[in-house]
Amino acid sequence: MSSLQDWLIRLERLHPTEIELGLERVSSVAETLGVQKPAPQVITVAGTNGKGSCVAVMEALLCRAGRSVGAYSSPHLLRFNERMRINGDEVSDRELVDAFIAVEAARGDTSLTYFEFTTLAALWLYQRAGVEFALLEVGLGGRLDAVNLVDADLAIITSVAVDHEDWLGSDREVIGREKAGILRPGAPFVCADSAPPQSVLSAAEKQASSSYFIGQDFSISPSGSRETYHFGELALPIPEISLPRPSIAAGLTALALLDALPGAGAETALAQIALPGRCQQVHWHARNLLLDVGHNPAAAEHLARWLASHPVAGQTHALVAVMQDKDLPGLFAPLGGVVDRWHPALLPENTRAAETEALLTGLEQAGIAETNVDQRCPTVADGLQLLLPTLGPQDRLLVFGSFFTVAEVLQQVRDEGNG
Repeated sequence: MSSLQDWLIRLERLHPTEIELGLERVSSVAETLGVQKPAPQVITVAGTNGKGSCVAVMEALLCRAGRSVGAYSSPHLLRFNERMRINGDEVSDRELVDAFIAVEAARGDTSLTYFEFTTLAALWLYQRAGVEFALLEVGLGGRLDAVNLVDADLAIITSVAVDHEDWLGSDREVIGREKAGILRPGAPFVCADSAPPQSVLSAAEKQASSSYFIGQDFSISPSGSRETYHFGELALPIPEISLPRPSIAAGLTALALLDALPGAGAETALAQIALPGRCQQVHWHARNLLLDVGHNPAAAEHLARWLASHPVAGQTHALVAVMQDKDLPGLFAPLGGVVDRWHPALLPENTRAAETEALLTGLEQAGIAETNVDQRCPTVADGLQLLLPTLGPQDRLLVFGSFFTVAEVLQQVRDEGNG
């Protein structure tokens, strides 16, 4: 029987394009497979940023409440298995292979993209496990994303910002319309964007049975030296974790609406969430690393706020590698005031990665002085080795720009241990 790695290589070659939005093909196979409703309660999460954090929050709280849950998110950092979890545990290679065999048998001559194939596998696994809740993170957009073949019992939009412009457009109204495609008639909707575009508001008015907006219906606000989540008469203390507050609040609101919050221990469950690559602090070789997968201007603004609220006595250095289709000046500009030294790096094995000249031009257009740009790194891994010996114990090395960038560092940290 083929291994998981053999299957993944095969899936990458099955379809002529990496992305092909549309639901006709994947819905047809889902019907044959019988996975259109993988769980009694399905929560679908769309958004430019914060989707993975929102799913992680709901997953942790549902597990704490003793409810069975399947969680689907993407992309992964180190192992494909990260994308599919049941009751908080990654599914095994054997389970994934079984799911792929089932999808392969059901698809017949229908061509599926990598994401479509793996989405169907996740739905099959959750249905077979008999989970009560399926948490489905949209891969791209919403309306035409493979996840949207399933009718959500509750829909969440975490944020609407400009990203993936080649597929979704460069206008928040257009992007909002795509994301709002996950809403279903009569199903509740939770919005964590504090200023949603009119397209989202219109879709909510037309589709949702009831809508809940951050800042109006629910919030997280300072309460003395702490933060507290508020929704109606419900008030829960929020621990100090690095996840974006709107995503936490949206996840809490969704579960409150479905009467699925744990009766006790919610704060403990939140405090134990460790989501790699989201303002993740790592102490390695006696140096301070901060790893973040942020790759668009909105994510950079969140990262800049986090850095400003967590200052270090020394300097903050940034080791950055980004995909070439990103808004580089928009990504770099928010960080100009909180990063002292910049170190552009390459991802030579990734054909989508930006070249050094593009990174330097982006930094220049973001108003970052050439004198603040130091070491040009052949690879992210090389940059890590070059920079760590030059940093003091009070300095911080920020590694950001893409999932691929953070994955390279996480892999090296894992391979070498704590150093």
